[in-house]
Amino acid sequence: MATMADGVGEMGMLLSPAGNNGGMLTAGRSQELALPSHGHTMHRSSAQQDYGPAARGAQLSAGTLTGRQKAAIIVRLLISEGAQLPLTDLPEDLQSALTQQMGQMRLVDRNTLSSVVDEFLETLDQVGLSFPDGIDGALSMLDGHISASAANRLRRMSWNSASFDPWEQIANTDLADLTPLVEAESTEIGSVIVSKLQVAKAAALLGSLPGDKARRLACAMSSTAETSPDVVRRIGISLLQQLGMRPVSAFDKPATARMGAILNASAAELRDSLLKTLEETDAAFAQGVRRAIFTFADIPSRLLAREVPRVIRDVEQGVAIRAFKYAFANPSTPLETSAEFLLANMPQRMAGTIREEIETLAMVRAKDGEAAMSEIVDTIRGLADAGQIALISQEEE
Repeated sequence: MATMADGVGEMGMLLSPAGNNGGMLTAGRSQELALPSHGHTMHRSSAQQDYGPAARGAQLSAGTLTGRQKAAIIVRLLISEGAQLPLTDLPEDLQSALTQQMGQMRLVDRNTLSSVVDEFLETLDQVGLSFPDGIDGALSMLDGHISASAANRLRRMSWNSASFDPWEQIANTDLADLTPLVEAESTEIGSVIVSKLQVAKAAALLGSLPGDKARRLACAMSSTAETSPDVVRRIGISLLQQLGMRPVSAFDKPATARMGAILNASAAELRDSLLKTLEETDAAFAQGVRRAIFTFADIPSRLLAREVPRVIRDVEQGVAIRAFKYAFANPSTPLETSAEFLLANMPQRMAGTIREEIETLAMVRAKDGEAAMSEIVDTIRGLADAGQIALISQEEE
């Protein structure tokens, strides 16, 4: 049973130059094309309906049809049955080719229609594996399997294709990367960029620009009506080139996240000292690092109370006892607050046992206490990274 997506993909092959050579038609085994998202099914009997009396003279015969003519027949039949075809998934040049071909078609006899449907369904039945359309689809599939530099080089090569639409990639560009480029562009080009973005992203972009720049772009929007599609495409490619000129980073995480992870694993005294130094030398970087830091003291503000039992299940009881003992040795501090938060939200029988053990345990050294607290924090981070618990973001906090 073939789906709508498979059908549209096959039509794309028929419309492409490689599939435009026609060929003999063969009867297929399959008798229907299922359209699950719309509840439509194409049966062989549908192809035998009277869409034009052969007695008046058919313009086409089965043996001479090109791939584009076959695609036009299939699309015409499906539309006549009320199917909503996702033809927008095809490249624009193929959409144009299909439209032009349909405008040239006249009458098709019932036998030819039946043969085209049989061949189309037979082809879909024999499809065992499909590949993404174009370089962009292939790069998306290979994401994480090839190097970033190779992916960027291949992506730039695809920009020369006539079917390539740069604005599809620009629409997915982070606002933080797009804003400085638009701010540096002329008012005319900036207004085109804003016009091509989705409404929500365009509004966010204008809001991120200085007030006078945003006002100039808004006023220049009226002049974009006469801009040709070719100029708009060249502007999009130029913008992508500027985005692609940025060097590929050797690190998979930003510097603030890497520094925050290092300070998470550092002793409290060293962490406080380094943060103080960072604030004196680079306040913006220090602020980002503080947001990336997650220590034992941050637990009440970052961990949802309902997630505590899940976290405690993965922490050895001896580790929890040492961490809480050291935390209670620092009364009226965030450490004590975090210990009480965890004890209050874990199963109360377990909490009672841990409190009894804390009473009998000798004083814990700072080194051992901080190591135990770090182990609890590492457990929380590991569960969050695996998607097993949810953390409260800094913005939500």
